[in-house]
Amino acid sequence: MQRSRFDLDAALLAMPLFPLSQAALFPRAQLPLHVFEARYRKMLADCIQQHGIMAIVMVPDPADLIDPRGHPRLARVAGVGFVKEVARLPDGRSDIVLEGLARVSLEELPFEIPYRRARATLLETRASRVTQNDSAALVAAATAFVTEMRRREADVAFELPEGLAAGQLADVCAHYLMIDGEARQSVLEELDDAARVSLVTRELAMQHASLTGGSRISN
Repeated sequence: MQRSRFDLDAALLAMPLFPLSQAALFPRAQLPLHVFEARYRKMLADCIQQHGIMAIVMVPDPADLIDPRGHPRLARVAGVGFVKEVARLPDGRSDIVLEGLARVSLEELPFEIPYRRARATLLETRASRVTQNDSAALVAAATAFVTEMRRREADVAFELPEGLAAGQLADVCAHYLMIDGEARQSVLEELDDAARVSLVTRELAMQHASLTGGSRISN
């Protein structure tokens, strides 16, 4: 079932939090999830009934607990998305697809059973100038990495989207191509477009080099 209705403003007051180790959700990207724990089944049901929005928030270290309930510390910046697709399974589990909408900062609210919530504030990116050379370097790094991955796995389906500004393209590349969770979180937290483009370009170049034994990316 596909859905298109959501209310981001209503969700910001008590944003449902879906904590995941090493995960991030970026604007304009999609994230498939398998929902099986009882607390997150309840969260999904509430989300669909109320506003259709949830936040994917990174757990930097699952062993870094903040309370007797065993809750781990969460990153302070998260990606929010709306539940675009829901496939309910016979045993109560669900497969869903979230579509990223925005970055938010989080101020966690007192815990109410069964899942965590936070007051969320939208974060706006800064449209700093990205040079043509820097944009080209990002495209080159992403293209080289995807090409190298396809040499190893023929079913790699990622295609560079067209018509996006450089900062937006950096977000999409970070979501789908960057491997290291902490590096992805750093990109999510970086609001300056030029700095974000540089971060993603550098990380993809390093990933490409690790696959090729350090050979350089050419434009």
